[in-house]
Amino acid sequence: MTPKLLLAWILCAGFVFAISFAINPRVQAADESAEAQIRSVLDMQSSAWNRGDIATFMEGYWKSPEIEFVGASGITRGWQAVLDRYRRNYPDGKAMGKLSFSNLEVHVICPDAAFAIGNFQLEREKDRPSGVFTLNFRKFKKGWRIVADHTTGFAAPATATSQ
Repeated sequence: MTPKLLLAWILCAGFVFAISFAINPRVQAADESAEAQIRSVLDMQSSAWNRGDIATFMEGYWKSPEIEFVGASGITRGWQAVLDRYRRNYPDGKAMGKLSFSNLEVHVICPDAAFAIGNFQLEREKDRPSGVFTLNFRKFKKGWRIVADHTTGFAAPATATSQ
Protein backbone atom coordinates (compact mmCIF):
# COMPACT_ATOMS: atom_id res chain seq x y z
CA MET A 1 0.00 0.00 0.00
CA THR A 2 1.40 3.37 -0.98
CA PRO A 3 1.80 6.07 1.67
CA LYS A 4 -0.89 8.22 -0.04
CA LEU A 5 -3.31 5.31 -0.14
CA LEU A 6 -2.56 4.45 3.51
CA LEU A 7 -3.12 8.09 4.54
CA ALA A 8 -6.38 8.20 2.59
CA TRP A 9 -7.53 4.96 4.23
CA ILE A 10 -6.67 6.27 7.73
CA LEU A 11 -8.49 9.54 7.08
CA CYS A 12 -11.51 7.70 5.71
CA ALA A 13 -11.57 5.30 8.67
CA GLY A 14 -11.26 8.24 11.09
CA PHE A 15 -14.12 10.04 9.36
CA VAL A 16 -16.35 6.95 9.52
CA PHE A 17 -15.47 6.48 13.19
CA ALA A 18 -16.26 10.12 13.97
CA ILE A 19 -19.59 9.95 12.13
CA SER A 20 -20.56 6.69 13.80
CA PHE A 21 -19.72 8.17 17.20
CA ALA A 22 -21.80 11.27 16.43
CA ILE A 23 -24.87 9.20 15.56
CA ASN A 24 -24.25 6.45 18.07
CA PRO A 25 -27.63 5.13 19.26
CA ARG A 26 -26.32 4.89 22.83
CA VAL A 27 -25.52 8.62 22.84
CA GLN A 28 -28.95 9.39 21.37
CA ALA A 29 -30.56 7.06 23.91
CA ALA A 30 -28.76 8.86 26.74
CA ASP A 31 -30.11 12.20 25.47
CA GLU A 32 -33.62 10.74 25.19
CA SER A 33 -33.31 9.28 28.68
CA ALA A 34 -32.15 12.64 30.06
CA GLU A 35 -35.07 14.36 28.36
CA ALA A 36 -37.51 11.81 29.80
CA GLN A 37 -36.03 12.28 33.28
CA ILE A 38 -36.30 16.07 33.03
CA ARG A 39 -39.89 15.82 31.82
CA SER A 40 -40.56 13.55 34.78
CA VAL A 41 -39.25 16.24 37.15
CA LEU A 42 -41.60 18.77 35.56
CA ASP A 43 -44.52 16.31 35.74
CA MET A 44 -43.76 15.74 39.43
CA GLN A 45 -43.69 19.50 39.99
CA SER A 46 -47.00 20.19 38.26
CA SER A 47 -48.66 17.32 40.14
CA ALA A 48 -47.33 18.61 43.47
CA TRP A 49 -48.41 22.17 42.60
CA ASN A 50 -51.90 21.01 41.70
CA ARG A 51 -52.17 19.27 45.11
CA GLY A 52 -51.10 22.52 46.81
CA ASP A 53 -47.82 20.88 47.89
CA ILE A 54 -45.08 23.49 47.51
CA ALA A 55 -42.60 21.43 49.58
CA THR A 56 -42.71 18.56 47.06
CA PHE A 57 -42.78 21.05 44.15
CA MET A 58 -39.46 22.43 45.45
CA GLU A 59 -37.82 18.98 45.22
CA GLY A 60 -37.36 19.76 41.51
CA TYR A 61 -34.95 22.54 42.46
CA TRP A 62 -31.30 22.19 43.47
CA LYS A 63 -31.24 22.61 47.24
CA SER A 64 -28.39 25.09 47.28
CA PRO A 65 -27.73 28.72 48.16
CA GLU A 66 -26.54 29.07 44.55
CA ILE A 67 -29.91 28.44 42.88
CA GLU A 68 -31.44 31.47 41.16
CA PHE A 69 -34.99 32.43 40.29
CA VAL A 70 -35.41 35.34 37.88
CA GLY A 71 -38.80 36.94 37.43
CA ALA A 72 -40.52 40.28 36.95
CA SER A 73 -39.85 41.23 40.58
CA GLY A 74 -36.11 40.60 40.31
CA ILE A 75 -33.62 37.88 41.18
CA THR A 76 -34.08 35.55 44.13
CA ARG A 77 -31.00 33.58 45.19
CA GLY A 78 -30.89 30.50 47.37
CA TRP A 79 -33.20 27.53 47.77
CA GLN A 80 -34.77 28.79 51.00
CA ALA A 81 -35.40 32.23 49.51
CA VAL A 82 -37.05 30.65 46.45
CA LEU A 83 -39.24 28.51 48.73
CA ASP A 84 -40.15 31.60 50.79
CA ARG A 85 -41.01 33.50 47.58
CA TYR A 86 -43.37 30.71 46.46
CA ARG A 87 -45.02 30.53 49.87
CA ARG A 88 -45.47 34.31 50.00
CA ASN A 89 -46.91 34.57 46.47
CA TYR A 90 -49.00 31.38 46.67
CA PRO A 91 -50.16 31.02 50.29
CA ASP A 92 -52.89 28.46 49.58
CA GLY A 93 -54.41 26.20 46.96
CA LYS A 94 -56.78 28.92 45.77
CA ALA A 95 -53.86 31.25 45.00
CA MET A 96 -51.93 28.40 43.39
CA GLY A 97 -54.67 27.25 41.06
CA LYS A 98 -54.00 24.45 38.59
CA LEU A 99 -50.67 24.53 36.76
CA SER A 100 -50.09 23.25 33.25
CA PHE A 101 -47.19 23.43 30.82
CA SER A 102 -47.34 23.62 27.04
CA ASN A 103 -44.91 23.94 24.15
CA LEU A 104 -42.31 22.26 26.33
CA GLU A 105 -38.90 21.73 24.74
CA VAL A 106 -36.00 20.00 26.48
CA HIS A 107 -32.50 20.54 25.12
CA VAL A 108 -29.74 18.30 26.47
CA ILE A 109 -26.42 20.13 26.24
CA CYS A 110 -24.17 17.40 27.62
CA PRO A 111 -24.56 14.42 29.97
CA ASP A 112 -25.06 16.63 33.03
CA ALA A 113 -26.56 19.89 31.70
CA ALA A 114 -29.78 20.75 29.90
CA PHE A 115 -32.37 23.46 29.61
CA ALA A 116 -36.12 23.47 29.10
CA ILE A 117 -38.31 26.20 27.66
CA GLY A 118 -42.05 26.42 27.48
CA ASN A 119 -45.26 28.10 28.50
CA PHE A 120 -47.06 27.87 31.81
CA GLN A 121 -50.66 28.57 32.68
CA LEU A 122 -52.45 28.75 36.00
CA GLU A 123 -56.18 28.24 36.10
CA ARG A 124 -57.75 29.97 39.06
CA GLU A 125 -61.29 31.05 39.93
CA LYS A 126 -60.91 34.65 38.83
CA ASP A 127 -57.99 34.65 36.39
CA ARG A 128 -55.69 32.61 34.20
CA PRO A 129 -52.15 33.95 34.52
CA SER A 130 -49.72 32.61 31.96
CA GLY A 131 -46.22 33.19 30.68
CA VAL A 132 -42.97 31.63 29.54
CA PHE A 133 -40.00 30.06 31.26
CA THR A 134 -36.46 28.87 30.77
CA LEU A 135 -35.19 26.29 33.25
CA ASN A 136 -31.52 25.37 33.46
CA PHE A 137 -30.98 21.82 34.71
CA ARG A 138 -27.95 20.00 36.05
CA LYS A 139 -27.70 16.32 36.78
CA PHE A 140 -26.71 15.41 40.33
CA LYS A 141 -26.45 12.09 42.17
CA LYS A 142 -30.12 12.52 43.13
CA GLY A 143 -31.10 13.22 39.52
CA TRP A 144 -31.88 16.26 37.41
CA ARG A 145 -32.56 19.50 39.28
CA ILE A 146 -33.35 23.07 38.26
CA VAL A 147 -30.39 25.34 39.01
CA ALA A 148 -31.78 28.51 37.43
CA ASP A 149 -35.40 29.42 36.70
CA HIS A 150 -36.32 32.43 34.58
CA THR A 151 -40.09 32.77 34.53
CA THR A 152 -41.93 35.72 33.04
CA GLY A 153 -45.65 36.19 33.25
CA PHE A 154 -47.57 37.82 30.44
CA ALA A 155 -49.40 41.04 31.25
CA ALA A 156 -53.03 40.49 32.19
CA PRO A 157 -55.36 41.29 29.30
CA ALA A 158 -56.95 44.72 29.56
CA THR A 159 -60.60 44.72 30.45
CA ALA A 160 -63.05 46.82 28.51
CA THR A 161 -64.56 49.72 30.35
CA SER A 162 -67.99 51.09 29.63
CA GLN A 163 -68.29 54.74 28.63
